[in-house]
Amino acid sequence: MGSCKVYLRYAVPRVMCPIHNVVTAAVPWADHDCWFTRDFDDTVAWLAQQMSKSALSKYLKIDWETVGRAISRVKKRLEKNKDPNARFDNLVSIAVDETSVKKGQNYITVVINNDTGKIVWIGENHGKEVFMRFLQMLTKKQREGIRYVTGDGARWIDLCAKEMLPNCTRCIDSFHVVQWSNDALDKERRTIWRELNTDAKTQRKTTESLDKNSKEFQAAVAAEKLAKEVKGAQYALGKAPENLTQTQQARLEFIRDTHPRLYRAYCLKEELRFILKLDNVQEAERELKHWYWRASHSRMNSVKDLAKKIKRHWTNILNTIEHGLSSAKCESVNNTIKLILRRAYGFRNLQNMTDMIMLCCSDLKVVLPGDVVPAEAAS
Repeated sequence: MGSCKVYLRYAVPRVMCPIHNVVTAAVPWADHDCWFTRDFDDTVAWLAQQMSKSALSKYLKIDWETVGRAISRVKKRLEKNKDPNARFDNLVSIAVDETSVKKGQNYITVVINNDTGKIVWIGENHGKEVFMRFLQMLTKKQREGIRYVTGDGARWIDLCAKEMLPNCTRCIDSFHVVQWSNDALDKERRTIWRELNTDAKTQRKTTESLDKNSKEFQAAVAAEKLAKEVKGAQYALGKAPENLTQTQQARLEFIRDTHPRLYRAYCLKEELRFILKLDNVQEAERELKHWYWRASHSRMNSVKDLAKKIKRHWTNILNTIEHGLSSAKCESVNNTIKLILRRAYGFRNLQNMTDMIMLCCSDLKVVLPGDVVPAEAAS
């Protein structure tokens, strides 16, 4: 009770079953083959949502593996009281995304209901086979009810949606499109920095013996400063103009005055971000055509590659603008998953991890012993 140990002594009768032979009788306060009461498991699951597993195990005097097993038991019991396919009903708009859960190439695929912001399914690994496994769990009526599928530009999402979802419209999250543009801009920044850094080192070697007040030496110092400013401009170039600090704004103005090529790439990134916020799809398509022409003729390889990528996903990007879909809920769930993993200092057991994510991010409600059970949880 709280931090005090309470021991329950009960002589569990043994029953002779014609099918399972001799078994212990069920008790109303604990699950079968479990050493802990259901109230204790509920307490463990609720506290696991609020604190790290190490603090929880020390507070309740149980080890990490016991915490994981308790989480899985609670999740299984909560789902047992519900129809397992009930959360797949009334799915209209879903988001599909993969999230890394361990070091290396370890991913899970999450499917989110865009209307509620809740996870409806989690699968180990990522790719066509994983997403196809989820779609095959749905009934024909449930698949026909899905109208929108959002996600990144992964081709396996396109293939699965085309094959299994006849009525859906494929959309690409604006977040991922902006991320593509930021990656292209940063690639261009690093290319320019390498060029400037090489020139600065060469000038520095040739002017070491010259007077510090000479024009050649001052030019070498200016080249080093320019290379340093370009190297440190990553955050100033990647952030939105309205979120820049005074220091970042000054650095951006310095880039504008000293290196127009990099600033032009920055302007193209901001123009694309502005287009994705437009409400009128006709205006957005017109502006996107103009942006594509400028980007494809920019004489910057990274920006040209970005333009080709935008061209490949042209229809899906316009679909996102037309239907006003946002990836905010999907990214919020991803951040919650990262927080769960960081708070627990990682999970050794993948099943315990997915159960914990479902308890925190799905429609399952963990109730502390003695609290009133919500009507939706009881149903």
